[in-house]
Amino acid sequence: MNTKKTLVLTGCASGIGRHLTGVLVKQGHRVVATDVNLGVLEKSAKDDAWDANNVKITRLDVRESADWESALDLATKEFGDLDVVMNVAGVLKPGWVHDVTAEDVDFHLDINVKGTVLGTRAAANRFMKLGRGHIVNIGSLASLAAAPGIGLYVASKFAVRGFTLAAATELARHGIAVTLVMPDAVQTPMLDLQVHYEEAAMTFSGPRALTVEDIEKAILEEVLPKRPLEVVLPLSRGLLARAANAAPALARRIEPMLTKKGRAQQEKIKRGGR
Repeated sequence: MNTKKTLVLTGCASGIGRHLTGVLVKQGHRVVATDVNLGVLEKSAKDDAWDANNVKITRLDVRESADWESALDLATKEFGDLDVVMNVAGVLKPGWVHDVTAEDVDFHLDINVKGTVLGTRAAANRFMKLGRGHIVNIGSLASLAAAPGIGLYVASKFAVRGFTLAAATELARHGIAVTLVMPDAVQTPMLDLQVHYEEAAMTFSGPRALTVEDIEKAILEEVLPKRPLEVVLPLSRGLLARAANAAPALARRIEPMLTKKGRAQQEKIKRGGR
């Protein structure tokens, strides 16, 4: 990605969003970094020594349309025309279907789905005036494979995929690209919180957790320069997830094996291993 771009990212106080902000700024890009928790975002900016000339931070609750407009206005005011909007913010709370609460339902669908929809809509309206632009939505392999124990997260990420594919088709005629990135488990605070949940065993069934550097590589080398419709990470697990999507009955047969493997990995992590 040679041309310097102006980007708006969500979920920048920690995890993938925080890492990508630092990387993009070091490469000379201009970023409006947002998060619902402004205090933690400000601390992350200070701890990571983000260049204040190329990073502007602001609070953004992805569930609020007005917050989206304010963040995009800030990007335009500070850096000029907008190039990329990246919906990174997401949440996950493991839970069996019979145990989840109404609040859990709202938590997942409001942030993961509504937040992505509102962000995509806000970005699309700006980009249509420019006749160009790129929207990047972060899904998950759970957008393809219905892992048990995290059903609400699965539902939200299936919805993100469906909406993203529809949006991509609609917006292509206006010169706007939409990309869905679907990674396996990534070593972030979101993954750490799942270690102690039996329900989340499937999350740990892969050979290793991805790192934020893996996501960085995909974003910088594939997503931003090539603007593909979908990217799955890693390819091997992506193929397995697509197979599960195509043949859910078959996926149910291999679920016990994967769950057993994931629980063993959870126990290893609890003992201090990875």
